[in-house]
Amino acid sequence: MGLFSFIKDAGAKIFGSAKAATPDALQKELAGHGLPSDVAISVDGDKVKVSGKAMTTEEAEKIILALGNTAGIASVESDLIVAKEVPAAVFYTVKKGDTLWKIAEEHYGKGQGAKYTDIVKANTPPVKNPDLIQPGWVLRIPAQA
Repeated sequence: MGLFSFIKDAGAKIFGSAKAATPDALQKELAGHGLPSDVAISVDGDKVKVSGKAMTTEEAEKIILALGNTAGIASVESDLIVAKEVPAAVFYTVKKGDTLWKIAEEHYGKGQGAKYTDIVKANTPPVKNPDLIQPGWVLRIPAQA
């Protein structure tokens, strides 16, 4: 799938550390989000490489985001093989002052802010509370049918 960049200090801290997590800790992070943890993960400093199989493009994107939105991770290189390809989502980095409504209108058009719920569904995790998005998070913006 390619190489994805993240803001190293913006993600969730695993075990209270801002350092990049170990492959085992990242496997547990995936499992904790209900994502397949049988993918191969290697860590080299602040770079993560993931390979294996994902059922859908959405699942592969969520794996990438769960890994990349972890503190200490600056990039994720994905060699995931997707069984069912669908149009890829757009990745968006949250900026200070952003709201999900504003992001929805920016990507889906003026007057489409209520589609922020689609963005929440596509980003659970890390979005647990739509009112508490954090600058630096990378979110999936799913394509609209």
